[in-house]
Amino acid sequence: MALLGTMIKTLMAAFCALATLALPAGAATFSMKRGLNLDQWVTWPAEDKWGERQAILPYPEWRKFLKADDLEALKDAGFDFLRMPVDPAPFLSDRTAALRGDLFASVLDSARMINRAGLKVVVDLHLIPAGGNRKIGMSEVMDNPATFDAYVDVVRAMAKTLAREDPRLVALELMNEPIVDCDEDATSLWPDRQKQLFAAARASATRLTLVLTGGCYSNAASLAKVDPKAIADDNIIWAFHSYDPFLLTHQGATWAGDFIQYVTGLPYPLTAVPKAQLDMTLDTIRDRIRAEAPWARQSGMLAYLDEQVAAMDSPEKLAAVMDAPFRTVDAWAKANGVKPQDITLGEFGMIRKEYGNGFVMPAAYRAAYVRDMIARAEAHGFSWSVWSYGGAFGIVDAFDGEKAEPEVMDMIRSLR
Repeated sequence: MALLGTMIKTLMAAFCALATLALPAGAATFSMKRGLNLDQWVTWPAEDKWGERQAILPYPEWRKFLKADDLEALKDAGFDFLRMPVDPAPFLSDRTAALRGDLFASVLDSARMINRAGLKVVVDLHLIPAGGNRKIGMSEVMDNPATFDAYVDVVRAMAKTLAREDPRLVALELMNEPIVDCDEDATSLWPDRQKQLFAAARASATRLTLVLTGGCYSNAASLAKVDPKAIADDNIIWAFHSYDPFLLTHQGATWAGDFIQYVTGLPYPLTAVPKAQLDMTLDTIRDRIRAEAPWARQSGMLAYLDEQVAAMDSPEKLAAVMDAPFRTVDAWAKANGVKPQDITLGEFGMIRKEYGNGFVMPAAYRAAYVRDMIARAEAHGFSWSVWSYGGAFGIVDAFDGEKAEPEVMDMIRSLR
């Protein structure tokens, strides 16, 4: 009888645990309004150094150069939360096996450091492409089932690491910009994969607000394909990203495709300068494409440039381009009963300067673009987080210890 009693108690405990996991976690306990993305990859060591404590810790990378007073200054500027990118690749690398516990502990310490500065934090698992100094990236996780399973384990462990934190102060984003389901004709993979990630995280952290998204770089159209009712949980914030119009926001970015690297000097908006000046800039871009782009791609690039310019060469056309993702998400939210406060524009911004490129986007254009995107997000009731603290899109820092021009941060301070 004693054995039977023990078995019954064990089964009852298991049943209760499963029932708890099956129930919705309630309304989102984590709320946010105005945020900033922190950095990664500015001084990141090559993977052969990841096993060295002094090279990889503290973690994430921003901990090596941002201090408590830097975070407090962001609070004073009017931000209420930070989105903290955490590169999952080291957690998937054999080189960090001996330091794995320290890496999770350092992420937790970093989140607490942000909280101590008076800011909430979204811990953002932020994969980037492999190559150069790293063997594991987005493609490896998405294309290799074993690597995806390992990533699921990282999500489970990260959720467990954060599970005891105040859920009003800490949230977890399960994957940044999944590069999957971009082909309209392909089978949709992301819904099932996101369910796996969600289940792993929720099993480890029953109170934590989880940030979910659509496939294909977290764009608005992909979020609109998600059925939020397929995940029976209300403690969720839904994210989308928008850098529209890409022609203006990514000028000179060598890593963003084979076209945009030839585009520099365009104003925001295009009507900000006289037409004759704009035409001269466009001619310079065309000449650069003809001189530097692969011959087989030149005609396509030139046609694409003309097409993109024609789509935004008046205030009305530009507004339509920039409004489109917000309208898409708003319609999806209303159709599915998702509250505006449970939606976040997780990334947006305008490039300042590509590393090694002499062109610097005038700060007035950047401030105007960020202002206009914030206005759209807030008009819809969405929270937002601008990309990013430093680097190519930096609004506080630039590269190599330099400071970014103050116009964007001054504009954000004026919102208070």
